[in-house]
Amino acid sequence: MTAAPQVVVLANSDLLAAATAARLITSVIDAQAAKGTASVVLTGGRTGTAVLAQVLASPAKDAVNWSQVDFYWGDERFLPAGDPERNETQAREALLDHLPIDSARVYAMEPSDGKFGDDPDAAAVAYAELLASKAEDGQVPTFDVCLLGVGEEGHTASIFPESPAVYETERTVVAVRDCPKPPPTRVSLTLPAIRQASEVWLLTGGEAKADPIAMALGGATEVEIPAAGARGRQRTLWLLDKAAAAKL
Repeated sequence: MTAAPQVVVLANSDLLAAATAARLITSVIDAQAAKGTASVVLTGGRTGTAVLAQVLASPAKDAVNWSQVDFYWGDERFLPAGDPERNETQAREALLDHLPIDSARVYAMEPSDGKFGDDPDAAAVAYAELLASKAEDGQVPTFDVCLLGVGEEGHTASIFPESPAVYETERTVVAVRDCPKPPPTRVSLTLPAIRQASEVWLLTGGEAKADPIAMALGGATEVEIPAAGARGRQRTLWLLDKAAAAKL
């Protein structure tokens, strides 16, 4: 079972980032209170990175035991390590490099100059194996919060409309080629993996997103609008600014 979506609309993109950061800090604190640790799937993009910057700016971040947080990624641009376009690079600069985290609990996807060389399929298999090794049962951990963005054509993670990745039902991580947005090669969690998260939060802003969001929340299939298929076990939360929510 997955949760029916809830929608929260913020006045502008700055408030969207700040409100999401506050929610994230609270969710991590709650998870740690319940079981000692927390796991978060990070996303890239303007909004995702802005959320991380707001976490860093919040005094409440000091209530988190950052050494007991596992960090994963929903997708990654298959580029060399340290490339400014990599989601990992952006997350490190915005937040991770400034916190007392346990580096062994930061689970980045392999770069294109990593141990698998320029082979995104091998990088995807390795990440799937990593996730399986962290799962108590099944193929992936039950992430506490999975953060995702939404693209102008309705993609989420690096799952694009009508693409092979959106049809995937068996694998938890796949290589994605020929993306309509650069860079063309990526590694991504699949929708079945995303749906193992306790909570899935879809964060986005801007009027260019209004149509795909209205479609996703209006009954579109995940093949048409992949973001429509991103749902959490306990909660599915769309965090939007007014412009993105304009057609709801």
